[in-house]
Amino acid sequence: MTYFVRACAAAALALATPLAAQEAETAPPTSPAHAYETVDVVIETTMGDITIALETERAPITAANFLRYVDEDRFDGIVCYRAMHLKWGEPPNGLLQCGTQMNPDRILPPIAHEPTNETGLSHTDGALSMARYDPGSATGDFSIMIKDQKGLDAQPSSEDPNLRPGFAVFGYVIGGMDVVHAIHAMPADPDKGEGWMKGQMLADPVEIVDVRRVNAEAGEE
Repeated sequence: MTYFVRACAAAALALATPLAAQEAETAPPTSPAHAYETVDVVIETTMGDITIALETERAPITAANFLRYVDEDRFDGIVCYRAMHLKWGEPPNGLLQCGTQMNPDRILPPIAHEPTNETGLSHTDGALSMARYDPGSATGDFSIMIKDQKGLDAQPSSEDPNLRPGFAVFGYVIGGMDVVHAIHAMPADPDKGEGWMKGQMLADPVEIVDVRRVNAEAGEE
C-alpha cells in the first residue's frame, strides 16, 4: 500500500484547495469543438458495471496502456481498494482507487506521463486518472474522480514542483457512476493504510471480475 504515498501527498494538498481556486489555477486550454476518438470499456465489478470512454486520441499513451491491461486480462480479479473522502464540499466527493497494486504478475512497464495541460483533459467528475510516483512511473493503478478535482490537473506555473506535472487523465465514466458512488461509500478500515492514507482503505475491497472492450460484447473484432 506504500506505492502511492509520495505521489498522492501533493495530490492531497491539491484536493484540500477550495474548488473555485482549483478552477482558476488549473482550467485546461479550450479544445477544438469536434468529436475525439474514444474506445468504450466495461469494468464489471461484483457491485455492478461501470462503462468508461478511453481518450485514445487525446491521451494516446495512457489510453493504450490501459487497453493493453484490458486485452491481456491483467485487470480481471483486481480490486477497488481505496476511497478518499474530502472534508469540504457536498458529499459524495473525493476519489475511488482501483488497480494491480504493483503485483509483479500483473504490471507492465511504466509509461510516459501525459499532463493535462498538453492533452486538454481535466479531473472533472467521473474522470479516470493514473496513479503514480514520479511522472513516468504509472503502471496499472487508476482513480475515478467523484466531483471535480481540478487540483490534480497539471499546474506548470506552480511554485511547488510536485504540483506542476499533475496526474494524467485518460478517460471518463459514461455509465454506472452510481456503482462508483456505491463502492466509494463502503466502510473503510480505520487501521488500514499508512500515513495520511490511513483510514482510506476499504474494509472489504470490491472485486473487478472482468474488464473488456464494449465491442467485444457484440462479438466484433
